[in-house]
Amino acid sequence: METIVSIVGGVALLLWGVRMVRTGVTRSFGAELRRLLAISAKSRFTAFLSGLAVTSALQSGTATTLIITSFAAQGLIGGGAALAIILGADVGTTVVVQVLSFGLDWLSPLLIAAGVFGFLAAKRSRHKNLARITLGLGLLLLALHLIVNASAPLRESQVFGVLVEPLSHEALLAVLVAAGFTWVSHSSVAMVLLIMSLAASGVFPPALALTLVLGANLGAAITPLAATWALPAAARRPPLGNLIIRTAGVLAVLPMLHWIMPYLTLLGAEPARLVANFHTLFNLAIAVLFLPFVNQLTALISRLLPDQVVADDPSQPKYLDPGTLDTPAVALTCATREALRMGDEVKKMLLASGAVLRSNDETLKKETEAADDIVDRLHEAIKLYLTKLNNEELDTQESARSVEILNFTTNLEHIGDIIDKNLMELASKKIKNHTAFSSDGMAELESFHARIVANLDLAMNVFASGDIELARQLLRQKTQVRELERRYIENHYERISARRPESITSSSLHLDVLRDLKRINSHLTSAAYSILERAGELSESRLVEHIKITKGQSVASPDLS
Repeated sequence: METIVSIVGGVALLLWGVRMVRTGVTRSFGAELRRLLAISAKSRFTAFLSGLAVTSALQSGTATTLIITSFAAQGLIGGGAALAIILGADVGTTVVVQVLSFGLDWLSPLLIAAGVFGFLAAKRSRHKNLARITLGLGLLLLALHLIVNASAPLRESQVFGVLVEPLSHEALLAVLVAAGFTWVSHSSVAMVLLIMSLAASGVFPPALALTLVLGANLGAAITPLAATWALPAAARRPPLGNLIIRTAGVLAVLPMLHWIMPYLTLLGAEPARLVANFHTLFNLAIAVLFLPFVNQLTALISRLLPDQVVADDPSQPKYLDPGTLDTPAVALTCATREALRMGDEVKKMLLASGAVLRSNDETLKKETEAADDIVDRLHEAIKLYLTKLNNEELDTQESARSVEILNFTTNLEHIGDIIDKNLMELASKKIKNHTAFSSDGMAELESFHARIVANLDLAMNVFASGDIELARQLLRQKTQVRELERRYIENHYERISARRPESITSSSLHLDVLRDLKRINSHLTSAAYSILERAGELSESRLVEHIKITKGQSVASPDLS
């Protein structure tokens, strides 16, 4: 039992070390690596090399594959180039296995110490992530050392021998078992390193170790396919092509293992080197054989997975790419784009509300009310996306931007509710009672409405750019809108005093529309608060007001300080 617990602990440490290296690399260089993949699709060879380079850094073929599938789903990269990049990624996963197979256990304490002290001393986010990478490598070496030492008693264990014997005689079963464990662990690198460690300690005979390596390679192709199964066909084709290629490779090599082993020993007879070299040569052989035919294979897979014509659903997010969550800077950009798209939907509602109040169009009123469901669903999607992102460690600037996006989309959702539940309700009363605004009153409402629409455009520019001068301009609009509302109310009362029939019968509606439009403007101007707060230009009264508006409370509008 002590041996099993020690091995399980070593495996857990191994998985965590792989994860630390991957997250450290993606947080430090994720945007640059994604850019390299995006621009490398000019030829199969450059695509292959970029996949190899990126995955050598990430040490996760799954991560690279998920990035590529997101590009393929958006039409940013062709299927043949995507498959070539994945073939390069498969070779890239062998790099760390090769390095660690040379017995670098003595480096573990040095790397762990450098990683911990570097992380504690670092002030900048990138320096912290470089320390994370160093610490992760140290943990990898320590885990391998623990697994080798802990597994030594298993060589003499009769019980373990009974468990391993069926795998030694049933190669296909061994492949499936290793594929299953790789799929569960989501890391072929960790699985191959575990096999290498157990082979080095004599727990696995060489033939079984190589068979398990084939299974680990097969399992590595299952993970990204399972992760993209619910995505459009364009996103599923590259991982499906990779699974087909790897399955063909495993089925071709498995019967020939006994003939291949003598030649492998020429490159190194030690069990660790045998496993590492076989892992590398298997992936290189697959790349050499299939790289010239990636376009033909992609055409075949396109017939198996044709594009499906799906009606465009505006309530479904377009830019929230799950594959970017481990790269916060990129994920926040995706969330910003989706928030701006949500702003466009709110603008459509706001424009339609003015048309409904002017024309009494019952059909347009119902469409505007239904549009609020689109805004609500987009808000929920953005909120869930950012919640997943916040599970990652964000630096101060990234965390602040995440809060800004949440606040902005929350205010947009409140605006949608005001249009749906207030302005459209007022429009229903106007239509039902056949109420008409006076010509002067309607002109003032249209002018006031146009000012709010312009402020919505300004708020989206402020949110997207973070420009301080635009934020000042937006905040000034709060006072100007309030003064404009006051003037229009006075004009309305003058028309009532003049006994104008339309003004008298529409008085309640007229004042309520002005009030609701001003409430919308209050939510819009809050987009300027976080920017001006960082610049030290936001008074305490404004900060309190911003908090209340974000929570959906109604507040009095204090004068600008």
